[in-house]
Amino acid sequence: MASAETSRWRATCAYDGAEFLGWQSQKGGGTVQDYLETRLAAIFHQPVRLHGSGRTDGGVHARAQVFHFDAIWTHPVENLLRALNAGRPRSLLVTSLRRAMPEFHARFSAKGKRYCYRIYLGYAPPFTARYCWSLGDRALDLSAVRAAAKRLVGRHDFTAFAGRRLEESEQPVKDLRRFDITQRGRQITFTLEASGFLYKMARGLVGGLVAVGQGKLTVDEIEKILHARHRTPAITTAPPEGLCLEKVFY
Repeated sequence: MASAETSRWRATCAYDGAEFLGWQSQKGGGTVQDYLETRLAAIFHQPVRLHGSGRTDGGVHARAQVFHFDAIWTHPVENLLRALNAGRPRSLLVTSLRRAMPEFHARFSAKGKRYCYRIYLGYAPPFTARYCWSLGDRALDLSAVRAAAKRLVGRHDFTAFAGRRLEESEQPVKDLRRFDITQRGRQITFTLEASGFLYKMARGLVGGLVAVGQGKLTVDEIEKILHARHRTPAITTAPPEGLCLEKVFY
């Protein structure tokens, strides 16, 4: 009898980032990856390494983080999905699971990502505060914010909005395909869609636009900072709790 073959599995999960120390495994645990790998090891009785579409920092949420792993499973797929979610914390749910082609890679096969960042005008109530940046009594000029966002859309070197010095192997040029700002009541939603994002780039872009909306920077200045390709103190990183990974494109 032929032995069962290893399959590549593609999964999607959602999580409340306030309950985790980010996505990527770290010494001491406490991350989404740490939890999922511990669960996989319990299911398969051996270590199973998973690979995510990208890292999210502590406090950042996800509606559709994609990851893959390799394992032998001879039972129905729904049984494996059920086993992954057994005993899970309420802050994490594996929403889908299926076999993938051997060449699929959650990170390297991705063609783009969509993030949403939510801001609350005023003081956010307790059940909303953990999912947005509450601006308190600070006003925001949305017309200036939208004008600045238009200057940032396109294919650019986004080094000026990255959260750290880039490594030599990193590609700083990204195609920011969409940067929309919408308002519903007191909530402002920034929707960013790009071919990829540098470390803390989405939060840097939002921080820069909020500075424009508060009159600390002009629309022309934000464009000059972009083309200077150098991070300055004028660009602050928006807090993590307002950011959510919405979708990964393949």
